[in-house]
Amino acid sequence: MIGAIGEVLISKESMKFLEELTNCFGPSGFEKEPARIVKGYVSKYCDSITTDKLGSLLFTKKGSAEKPVVLLPGHVDEVGFMVSSINKAGFLTFNPLGGWFDQVLLGQRVKVKTAKGIIPGIIAAKPPHLLSAEERGKVVTKDKMFIDIGASNEDEAKEMGVRLGNPVMPDSCFSTIEKKIYRDGKKKGSDTIAIGKAFDDRIGTFIAAEVVRTLSVQKIKHPNTVVGAATTQEEVGLRGARTTAHVVNPDVCLTLEVDIAGDVPGIEMSEAPTKMGLGPSITTYDSSMIPNQELLEFVLSTADRSKIPYQLSQIARGGTDAGIIHISNAGCPSLVIGVPTRHIHAHAGLLSLSDTENAIKLLVEVIKKMDRKKVDSFTEI
Repeated sequence: MIGAIGEVLISKESMKFLEELTNCFGPSGFEKEPARIVKGYVSKYCDSITTDKLGSLLFTKKGSAEKPVVLLPGHVDEVGFMVSSINKAGFLTFNPLGGWFDQVLLGQRVKVKTAKGIIPGIIAAKPPHLLSAEERGKVVTKDKMFIDIGASNEDEAKEMGVRLGNPVMPDSCFSTIEKKIYRDGKKKGSDTIAIGKAFDDRIGTFIAAEVVRTLSVQKIKHPNTVVGAATTQEEVGLRGARTTAHVVNPDVCLTLEVDIAGDVPGIEMSEAPTKMGLGPSITTYDSSMIPNQELLEFVLSTADRSKIPYQLSQIARGGTDAGIIHISNAGCPSLVIGVPTRHIHAHAGLLSLSDTENAIKLLVEVIKKMDRKKVDSFTEI
């Protein structure tokens, strides 16, 4: 059993989808592979599929009313790199696609996508044995690093298919850990911890797809139209969110994201209040958006009535697709629901599948109650 909390269980088919989705190649600007995987999975559960012209995938599940339109975006791009040059010795320099902390990069495996296929490589720099004592005491920055693909000169690298502009992603595979939960010294059930790359934010895309699947398979009635979205280029400026909002023109938006899990050594609760395994997070503030307060209270009361665990969160620095969507058109009541995740923007992160399940449960309960009158009440004065 995956996750001891809640009734929504992640099926074997869904787990296979999650593994394929997180393992696939899709840095910002290169999202066709994950978008096609989502399309293949969700097509049998939705009423229609379309795209914007930046490659965001939109999948619609019709309820008993055309309005309100409830948008569930989760961005499908991952942080990665782009080849910026090939030097005479055959090593590749790179620019980041999205935010990378220098200290997580050295020694990590990557995959370079070329017209001839995928080439494995390693991010490296001048060996510490050859650095002065002063140099060894400093962090090696990205501009001093290179990608080693085994070439010995520029001609070899080019023959392998490498050119300026090739995208690069972390080389990291999905896996899981089964664990027993203990709190205050007492056993409290079990959980499954997923490990992998691209949880930011393919876990959000996964949740959107699972909500649509749940509505379809369980024949759940809902007084609205639900549009799930696998948006593009979030990590480089929320770009797919802007075009998605233009195409969908939503009445309300529930953005699905990761949250920064604060249960890591050195983090104060005031910096990151959520913990892995204690329920999905509901964001009360981030630097890109203050949520609609009536929508926030509605989601909290729904979670309380349904006995779905959740955690309140704030992110002082950082934003999500909701930052653009909530100011699109005439404005859109918006909220961010997240999965607390350890070690985001790295080669591998960790998250709880019970948190993921409870996010799906919460969204289904919210959608069941979100009719025209309720959505109108979010903006009444």
